[in-house]
Amino acid sequence: MNTEKIKVRTENGQTMEVVVLSKRASGIEIVLGEGIHNVKCTLTPTRNGLAYAGSVMGRELVYQRSREQVQADIDILNPALRKSRPR
Repeated sequence: MNTEKIKVRTENGQTMEVVVLSKRASGIEIVLGEGIHNVKCTLTPTRNGLAYAGSVMGRELVYQRSREQVQADIDILNPALRKSRPR
């Protein structure tokens, strides 16, 4: 199984690669760390919609992609989700 990884920026300017649990335009769930020392975090869109932000253990994380870019990534990965089904 392929695990998707994204790069997030911390509040002091460092970048780190984290594993994505689920990705939606309304929020991205990520995991920091590995094994029993992992921590989950939810990144939500900012007010202007140009980035995703969340905090874990008092530190802020920012993913520098807009809602439209994330939705386009989701559509590319699974185009069957966009097709309507007959009712």
